[in-house]
Amino acid sequence: QIKLVESGGNLVQAGGSLRLSCTSSGRPIDGNAMGWFRQGPGKDREFVATISGNSAATSYTVSVKDRFTISRDNDANTLYLQMNRLKPEDTAVYYCALRTSIFSSQREREYNSWGQGTQVTVSS
Repeated sequence: QIKLVESGGNLVQAGGSLRLSCTSSGRPIDGNAMGWFRQGPGKDREFVATISGNSAATSYTVSVKDRFTISRDNDANTLYLQMNRLKPEDTAVYYCALRTSIFSSQREREYNSWGQGTQVTVSS
């Protein structure tokens, strides 16, 4: 059984940077698409970024494009989200997810396993 554990969330000032990590145990992430989602205060969970199982394709929600970068280290069984130029509206709990397909997806329902989330708070 797969377990995904996120880390790296913190309180940061606007304009700062954070790198989130998501480590898998119980199942290698190699060959599986992965994604990051977030849920802000009083909001529904939303898509942030996704990467295909072979790392050939990535996509981002418009609000984070050119500021966030998704990447993966299959040898370390770890997914990353580098977040730069953070804004207060990026404040949310960030979740990583694994999809048992090589193809990336922006659809929450197409992911099979989820982590418990890590809190990112951006102060103005």
